[in-house]
This record gives sequence, structure tokens and C-alpha cells, in this order.
Amino acid sequence: MEHSVGEVAGFAGVTVRTLHHYDSIGLLSPSGRSHAGHRRYNDADLDRLQQILFYRELGFPLDEIAALLDDPDADPQKHLRRQHALLSHRIAELQRMAAAVETAMEARRMGINLTPEEKFEVFGDKDPEQYAEEAERRWGGTDTYAESQRRAAGYTKEDWQRMKAEADSWAERYQALMEAGEPATGERAMDMAEEHRLHISGWFYECGYEMHRCLGEMYVADPRFKAFYESMRPGLAEHLREAIDANAGRRE
Repeated sequence: MEHSVGEVAGFAGVTVRTLHHYDSIGLLSPSGRSHAGHRRYNDADLDRLQQILFYRELGFPLDEIAALLDDPDADPQKHLRRQHALLSHRIAELQRMAAAVETAMEARRMGINLTPEEKFEVFGDKDPEQYAEEAERRWGGTDTYAESQRRAAGYTKEDWQRMKAEADSWAERYQALMEAGEPATGERAMDMAEEHRLHISGWFYECGYEMHRCLGEMYVADPRFKAFYESMRPGLAEHLREAIDANAGRRE
């Protein structure tokens, strides 16, 4: 069958002007002409155009494509094998790029906009996103979670450093409080619990007393959160939970 230049342009998703250009440089000259002199393309021309468009998609310049297609030692099967290898390599590269973009998107979504080097500088060997999936599972659809994400997405490395310094200072002082034998229901422990609540409110979301109580229960009930606080000092998770409850009680 023969096809007009307009039909071929429609088949291939190119412009008529592109086909005229390919003809003018000898890359794809139609095999026939109509009585009126219009270009007519047969099936072999369409096969060649398909090869051209494969190589163009892979970034080959037109002069190199012409040299490849006009190679007397090349056969159609050889072209297909070459294109398959090139496309497979391109797919692998695009998959790697997509994975890198997904990683960046996830970091942005979770509000941790730091390079790996910056993360290590700020957090050391502790992963700031360790509990991100759990947090999203529990609160992903809430206004509280959305507010936390909105705030965190705008934090710089310096903000994260300041936040961590505050948290580290609180942890050191709470451990010292326990070392001194302060009860969880004492004034000092309740004041530290209040500081803990205000730290959350200041950096992430408005943490009311009932919300704080829920967090305190989670610090004891969830093995991962409990392990985090117990790594500071054995018994700290339970002590803090009691202090949070006592602090909320005195505010009531």
C-alpha cells in the first residue's frame, strides 16, 4: 500500500514539515510519487521511518542515523538488536532517575529536606524518618499531621540543628532528673513534661494536653518509641508517661 505524506505524518506522530525535511536531506525519500507529483510512501518507507524515529528518541543526530541505516553490512535484525540494547540501557537509566526523584519526593513530603551528609551532620546515626511511616499510618489523614508536614517542609538544616539541640538538652536534663530520684508526679518532672509538650507545639503541631497524654501512652505501648526513650535511660518511657499525665492533670 502507498500512503500520502499527510497520512504518514498522522501514523508516525510527526509533522509533514519533518517528513519534507527528511526527504530533502536524503534520510527518508518516498519510493513513489502520484500523478500530481505528491509524495507516496510504501511499507518499506514506513519501516525506515520507524527506525529513524527509534534512533531520534535515543538522541542520535540525523547524520548518524543516516550512516547507521545506510550501512551495507547491517540488516534489519541487527538494527533491532542494537535498538533493544540501547532502549534497555535507557530504561535502566530512567528507572534510576525515577528512584532518585521518588527519594527526593518522599524526603520533601516528610519534611526532611537534607542531603545525606547534612542528615548525618544533624542527626548522626539516628534516622530522622525512622517513625515517618508509622506516623503517617496513624495520623496521615488528620489536620495535625498536615500541619506538622507543612511546618517541617520549610525547615532548613539550621532549623533541624536547633530543634535537635533543644531535644538533646531536654533529654540530658530529664535523665539527670531521674538520676536525682525525682518522682514522675513531682513539680520538676511535670515542668519537664510541659517543656516536652511545648517543644512539639513549637516545632510541629499544636499539642494539647489530651494529645500529649495519647503520645505518652504510645511511648510506652509502641516498642519502637519505647526503645527510643529507653535508650536514653531505662524506665524513662514510663516515667515520662506518668509525668505527662500528671502535668495534664494539674492543668485541668
